[in-house]
Amino acid sequence: MRNYTKIAWRNLWRNKRRSMITISSVFFAILLAMLMRSMQNGTYDLMERDAIRNSTGFIQVHAKGYWEDKTIDNTFENTKSLSQKVSSEQNVSQVIPRLESFALASTGKITKGVGIVGTIPAIENSITKLESRVVEGKYFLNKNDNGVLLGDALAKYLKLGIGDTIVLLSQGFHGFTAAGEYPVRGILHFPAPEMNKQLIYMTLATAQYFFAADNRLTSYSLMLENPDKLDKTYQTINDGLGKQYEIMTWDEMMVELKQQIESDNISGMFMLAILYVVVAFGIFGTILMMTFERKREFSIMIAVGMQRYKLALIVFIETLYMGFLGVLSGAIASTPIIYYFYKNPIPLTGEMATAMEEFNVQPILPFAFSAEIFLNQGLIVLILTLIVALYPLANISKFNLISGLRS
Repeated sequence: MRNYTKIAWRNLWRNKRRSMITISSVFFAILLAMLMRSMQNGTYDLMERDAIRNSTGFIQVHAKGYWEDKTIDNTFENTKSLSQKVSSEQNVSQVIPRLESFALASTGKITKGVGIVGTIPAIENSITKLESRVVEGKYFLNKNDNGVLLGDALAKYLKLGIGDTIVLLSQGFHGFTAAGEYPVRGILHFPAPEMNKQLIYMTLATAQYFFAADNRLTSYSLMLENPDKLDKTYQTINDGLGKQYEIMTWDEMMVELKQQIESDNISGMFMLAILYVVVAFGIFGTILMMTFERKREFSIMIAVGMQRYKLALIVFIETLYMGFLGVLSGAIASTPIIYYFYKNPIPLTGEMATAMEEFNVQPILPFAFSAEIFLNQGLIVLILTLIVALYPLANISKFNLISGLRS
């Protein structure tokens, strides 16, 4: 076997031009496949990460039945023991307590339905970077600030500016009538138009006082150290808390986003499959050319006594060498390119940027950088090369020796 590998390696460089054509086919195939898959995975990761960070978190803890009936009565008490149980889980990096409900916002004759989000300013800002959304005024002064932040479209509709007073009316905990006047502390701008039209942020203490829901929450939003351990963390928290709580993962809460990512992934795989077909035919063309060019050479070797299966084995090893060299060189060439775009995503403009911003996702084209991309694409292209290599093996086993010598 060792002699066969030596002969195959020497044959490879006996005609460098022919070998380099085949290696180049594999090289460009692996380069394109890795770049395409890296871009696809990077986009999916960005969509998940931004949606999770700006809204639900990876996991949420609610009172039982809250997700189906989002009323202020379906809240839970924020006890110290419950908070410790959730935050002590090893994979949980941060817990965001929130109190969310609905209200009527009014300024004189203008009234509009709004969503109220009560949160702890420092924790909220560390995750969602809410302070960076402030385009006028200031962020919350402290955790007990009684001012509010609202979207710029909502402020424009209600004709409100910094320092103006907004009147809020709602139903509080256990039927209590919630009403209050609050100064506008800051005006926010979100990429998603619906958030600009509807959201009002308060400090958690102010929201609890407004809804008469002392020390009560609608949710804990959990951020994770390692998102790959989502299922395990979910199971641990679900087992540790009582049946009066419902634990949900982000994909259960954002079904539409999950379906969009899955459908995009399927279309991405389809495009990748088309690329693989083109690649396979490109490699097949070069190997077909190589086989016909060497037909006389193969005939002479068989005529002087070499067995066909041994010749086929040598040719197969040659193809294996060319495939491996093509995959290796393609992976080496793609690594710095992928890493550069992983660190420096491509900024998007125009309609594409607007469409992404409406989903509250950064308008960039990111790349993923992981060993899985290199291993999977390299393995697939290598397998395609080996499948294509079956043609010269079949050709060697059955071609006519006399016509080969005369060619």
